Amino acid sequence: MEHRLKLEQQLCFEVYKASSNFTKMYARVLEPFHLTFPQYLVLLVLWEDDHLVMKDIGARLGHGTGTLNPIINRMIDQGRLTKQQSPDDKRAWIISLTDKAINEHGPISQAIYDKLMSCNFLDVNAVTLMKNLKGLNAFFDEMNL
Repeated sequence: MEHRLKLEQQLCFEVYKASSNFTKMYARVLEPFHLTFPQYLVLLVLWEDDHLVMKDIGARLGHGTGTLNPIINRMIDQGRLTKQQSPDDKRAWIISLTDKAINEHGPISQAIYDKLMSCNFLDVNAVTLMKNLKGLNAFFDEMNL
């Protein structure tokens, strides 16, 4: 017996829509800071652990250097990051936050928090949603996708 699910019944479609909507919402919040969503993700990594080798940033975000390099170069041009050759490995580059990026941490985080609160997003049981999405992503990691 053939099983056909309508588009609205596909889990992949709902995850895709949610991802797209998150990206749009964050893009609107980040626009006054002249940041894109991928640039914000780089900042999140570096606000947690500054002075990382580019490949470590890529590993945490699931991006290769080819994807990450233009994002980081643009952020260097914006005065948010610096890039120095690693003394341990001449092929590796250490990416660090500038004072500008460090000082933006509070205002950017507050703008995002305010947006989430104004949408009542935290009432959507974000903890359960996060747990389920982490489980889904762990499953995909085990499948080596």
